[in-house]
Amino acid sequence: MEDNRVLEMRGIVKTFPGVKALQNVDFSLNKGEIHALMGENGAGKSTLIKVLTGVYSKDAGTITLEGKGEVAIHSPQDAQKNGISTVYQEITLCPNLTVAENMFIGRGEGKITNWKKMNEEADKLLQSLEIPAKAKQQLSNCSIAVQQMVAIARAVDMDCKVLILDEPTSSLDEQEVEKLFGLMRDLKARGVGIIFVTHFLDQVYEVCDKITVLRDGQLVGEYEIKDLPRVQLVAKMLGKEMDDLSDIKGEGGSYEGADADERVFEASELQSNAGIKPFDFYIKKGEVNGFTGLLGSGRSECVRAIFGADRVLNGTVKMHGKEVKIGKPLDAMKHGIAYLPEDRKGDGIIGDLSVKENIILALQVLTGFFKPFSKAQVNAFAEEYIKKLNIKTASVDTPIKSLSGGNQQKVILARWLLMHPEYLILDEPTRGIDVGTKVDIQKLVLELAKEGMSVTFISSETDEMLRTCSRLVVMRDRKVVGELSGGDLTQNKIMSTIAGDK
Repeated sequence: MEDNRVLEMRGIVKTFPGVKALQNVDFSLNKGEIHALMGENGAGKSTLIKVLTGVYSKDAGTITLEGKGEVAIHSPQDAQKNGISTVYQEITLCPNLTVAENMFIGRGEGKITNWKKMNEEADKLLQSLEIPAKAKQQLSNCSIAVQQMVAIARAVDMDCKVLILDEPTSSLDEQEVEKLFGLMRDLKARGVGIIFVTHFLDQVYEVCDKITVLRDGQLVGEYEIKDLPRVQLVAKMLGKEMDDLSDIKGEGGSYEGADADERVFEASELQSNAGIKPFDFYIKKGEVNGFTGLLGSGRSECVRAIFGADRVLNGTVKMHGKEVKIGKPLDAMKHGIAYLPEDRKGDGIIGDLSVKENIILALQVLTGFFKPFSKAQVNAFAEEYIKKLNIKTASVDTPIKSLSGGNQQKVILARWLLMHPEYLILDEPTRGIDVGTKVDIQKLVLELAKEGMSVTFISSETDEMLRTCSRLVVMRDRKVVGELSGGDLTQNKIMSTIAGDK
């Protein structure tokens, strides 16, 4: 297989102050192979990719391409010249330009562009890759999936030998993922080596040939997909054997207070300006319930209406049986409701602020900025929750943007838990984070409920909902179409309710 090898990384070492990010890591990729790079957040995946693409310089080790000897990659431009292209989760194209302009931008080297020829070449490439877009179409008019494909087409057209796809499917629905996989298989057939970085286990087993697992900056191993069952993959990523994640629920127990039947929050005919049909909803003390449905069904819009994050048009809201008015998030917070939003980067973290500043934010808003906490109080709050949630950070003063996605999520969770809310809403709290952190968050939710906190949990992963929730509200086309609990809480029942089967 050596003569088929397109990339060889050997003994890669990268250290940052106080952190050994990569310790003697090996990675190899063959032509015409889709190779998954797996590991928890902080395992070293991003660092390895950044070394390969010249964003970081390595401290030791070698990179060889097509068996032609060692190459020096000191910048992303060096990587590109050597046929290494990356398509990131956040699309780095220009939405105000056309598809063709995005595909050829930065490649004219100062010459006047022949627009007709550029558009013809772009259309030809788009057709050959079966990408449903036209050269003259403005990129912002394309779906996120098509924009991803345009980014891939641009990479492929630049004589790409190694294509790195970094979490490309996290914003896509199932149909869009299938289209992307079709493109990946097409490129594989053309001999392109693809490194696929993802957290979706199902997708790895659907489209990949091999898996390399990293943990704590070290290589765990490289495996043929057929030789590594899912449970073993999870065990290798976590560094501990586990038969199944499904016994989490059994560990949590349930709330057993005398007020277990009390409705903490209740909404009747609630409707917002986000297009959801009026809905009724309640949650009891110490209950974990959730909204489920396909992407775009209205799950997030329901909880945004509850929290006052979207403008409420109609309906009544009660806390402990008494009618209250929640017109904006601050009203909800004053009534003991906390909300972790779906868009972690857009609505959650404030990247340039430190971990402790991000943690203290909600409590400071509630208390008022004219009554600031002392430095000692802020540090104590932050250190308490860093320990409680096992947040991996160098210090309380580390900028949150330098943390891994899973640890950023834990910081936002800490922000809301510091408020000691009665009712906690978690919208996709585990999306795009590693299996280990997912398990931590699921366990935490069940522990909080056992202590009497009410939690509404939303996840795109049905099995995760079944593990954590005791009651599910089912959505379709922005309206509530059913409610499931007890023996009806099964994958099949959820799917048939979403589909509208009798």
